[in-house]
Amino acid sequence: MEKARRVLLKLSGEALAGENRTGFDLTVVQDVAGQVKEAVRSGVEVGIVIGGGNFWRGRTGNEIDRVKSDQIGMLATVMNAVYVSEVFRTEGMRTEVLTPFVCGDMTELFSKDKASRYWQEGKVVFFAGGTGHPYFSTDTGVALRAIEMEADVILLAKAIDGVYDSDPRVNPQAKKYDTVSIEEVIAKKLAVVDLTASILCMENHMPMAVFGLNEENSIANAIKGRINGTIVTV
Repeated sequence: MEKARRVLLKLSGEALAGENRTGFDLTVVQDVAGQVKEAVRSGVEVGIVIGGGNFWRGRTGNEIDRVKSDQIGMLATVMNAVYVSEVFRTEGMRTEVLTPFVCGDMTELFSKDKASRYWQEGKVVFFAGGTGHPYFSTDTGVALRAIEMEADVILLAKAIDGVYDSDPRVNPQAKKYDTVSIEEVIAKKLAVVDLTASILCMENHMPMAVFGLNEENSIANAIKGRINGTIVTV
């Protein structure tokens, strides 16, 4: 894969929690910041979407209305983006957090023109709050923003180091793909991202790369086009 000029990086909230399993592991976040800083210095425009699983998952809210549960999840992603963006600033980067709904003066309301201007200014842009609507995951949020912002690729930094034909945590014989088409991902339900996000990527020709967050310099290498994981072709 060639080095990208503009990427959308998806980080899971759970991954940022590290062994704490909830909240944040500062060491993990600082490591991510260092790798992104290297990319920004080389002229790459970086957008980031963070899941909210270190605070809230839909399954956590089964006892309440689904819409309210999803709204809590959206707010969890805002908390994550505000925190991680501040850590990035302590590492010497400039950042902006954009949301599809008003959050007082904590974030700015999303627009494509605004995000493009911030990238031109050399800032890292965090896209928080998902799509702003219930029933859509942060997978769909990152696919939507990547397509909308004309990114070259979506980078998925996960706890698992690629796409497998079955769950490697359950099946030790699971086969890892070096490359796989988005059509095969959908047909075999390989769960790279959810179905809505997969179809968005297929229809809009948005490639993805899946790799392990915990591997040394995995983000920096992925941004440079060196994927030690799986490339999802379109």
